[in-house]
Amino acid sequence: MLPSAPDFSVNSQNASPQTEISAIRRKIWDAPIRFTHWVLVLAFAGAYLTNWLGIAWFQYHEWFGYTVIVLVVFRILWGFLGTWYARFANFIRSPIATWRYTRDLLRGRDTATAGHNPLGGLMVLFFLLTLLLQAATGLFANDEIFNAGALYGYVSSETSLRLTALHKDLFYWIFAAVVLHVLAVLFHTFWKNENLISAMFTGYKTGEPLRAAKSIDSSLLLRAAILLALVCVTLFLLVNFAPSASLDTDY
Repeated sequence: MLPSAPDFSVNSQNASPQTEISAIRRKIWDAPIRFTHWVLVLAFAGAYLTNWLGIAWFQYHEWFGYTVIVLVVFRILWGFLGTWYARFANFIRSPIATWRYTRDLLRGRDTATAGHNPLGGLMVLFFLLTLLLQAATGLFANDEIFNAGALYGYVSSETSLRLTALHKDLFYWIFAAVVLHVLAVLFHTFWKNENLISAMFTGYKTGEPLRAAKSIDSSLLLRAAILLALVCVTLFLLVNFAPSASLDTDY
């Protein structure tokens, strides 16, 4: 008789509680969410860098801005049409529920959630709204020298200057939120033992709070591709059929 193969499965009677908890693994974040998250990070950083490098890099700055608009609009649509944990209905909570979560967090109670927690949900909304507003105002902005946004021709010079100022000011609000977001992720990773960084790469989260949670069955890639294509085509048409965006300067 051949020897039986070794059994590498976890025996619930002999396994430690920590082993059982680490064995609880669920697919939470779909591929479109992860793609949008990391490309937005690169696009925002690229927009800042090309602005810092000066007017010679304006075309690249503009392309990064288009990328931000496409991804943010897609993410908003995905908040209604995407997988369960990506939907706003999953993580947007009432003020009372958000306060209770914050109170429990400050008291050191277990506040882990499968998807975004209530505070994280507010941060998602803040990022989406401010990034969209900053990128959109950039379409009407100008540098008072050579370059102007693609939709500059729709507004007066005075309006363009006001939108340019708002476009610049919003960066500092977004940057402050980025710092707060990074600190929150580090807090959850090292203090609460929730590896949120890994989860945003792999899509999987582990831990006891996921025991009753269900993994997503699919990333709905075809639906995501169609939505992304529609957003890209809409922006392309909007930009290409806009009035001339050149500045009228006399030298």
